[in-house]
Amino acid sequence: MNPDLDLNGSTRVREIEAKTLVSRVPRSNDGSWYRTDYNMNVYRGCQHRCIYCNSRSACYRIDRFDDEIVVKKNAVALLEDELRRKRNKGIVGTGSMSDPYMPLEGCRQLTRQCLAVIARYGFGVHIHTKSDLVVRDLDLLTKIRRISGHAVVAVTLTTGDDNLAAKVEPFAPSPSRRLAALKTLAASGIETWVTLMPVLPFIEDNQPNLLGLVHAAADAGVFGVFPFPGMTLRDRQRAYYYEHLAQLFPGFRELYARTYGSSYICRSPDADRLMESVRSACRAAGMKTRPIPEPRDCAKGEQLSLL
Repeated sequence: MNPDLDLNGSTRVREIEAKTLVSRVPRSNDGSWYRTDYNMNVYRGCQHRCIYCNSRSACYRIDRFDDEIVVKKNAVALLEDELRRKRNKGIVGTGSMSDPYMPLEGCRQLTRQCLAVIARYGFGVHIHTKSDLVVRDLDLLTKIRRISGHAVVAVTLTTGDDNLAAKVEPFAPSPSRRLAALKTLAASGIETWVTLMPVLPFIEDNQPNLLGLVHAAADAGVFGVFPFPGMTLRDRQRAYYYEHLAQLFPGFRELYARTYGSSYICRSPDADRLMESVRSACRAAGMKTRPIPEPRDCAKGEQLSLL
């Protein structure tokens, strides 16, 4: 298989020379819920093809999100230069707009090289991913934790059912693989979180699914859970999601249209009860919970996209 193609052989790779890599995360816009000071993305677009991904939204100006991956080929050199000039060390987040451990990373290794730079300059890191490939870089994560005191990996899980995940996250590693990765990371002293979102209304928003994920996370030694019982929908994201709902879950497109209309925030009809159940289960298991702030439309100042 050509590593510069998607797993289905359709997504092309284009290299660019980026002008900057690291951006400051303003505390005023709730970007700090991941406790990050800086944000970086070494890729644009994503190979996982999750049907619900918010990064398809027009406001992010990624016009070919699903059929082209842009590689910032000078990312490592940029990061070296930008971190060297930072007066204040902080935590670098990655994974807000594209997964830093998509299949392409297996051969390009830009994320791994950037982690080595982060370690060298004494910064912390917060990684957001759906891939068990992150375990490959356990040596660097351990080094970053030792130097900076902060190495966090948050793994997205929306369902514990591998078969359902294959429908809604078709090219991402299975939930069982992600949970195994979390167990390995946690056993090595890395602070691990489960990003329990989005929770797709009428598909994943039920107690057996969510509590099953909480219990699986506890068994893996996870430190805490970021829950949000719902999802966001707008413009291109909504169109793509509805197209796949019609194919995969007959009748659900119409159900969504009746329930949510043109709403951006689409909370589960049972959101409050589900949130309390998750919090209670996490407390019983000794895990932390940190609910995210209510998502805001990027056209009105939202800073991060949650994959």
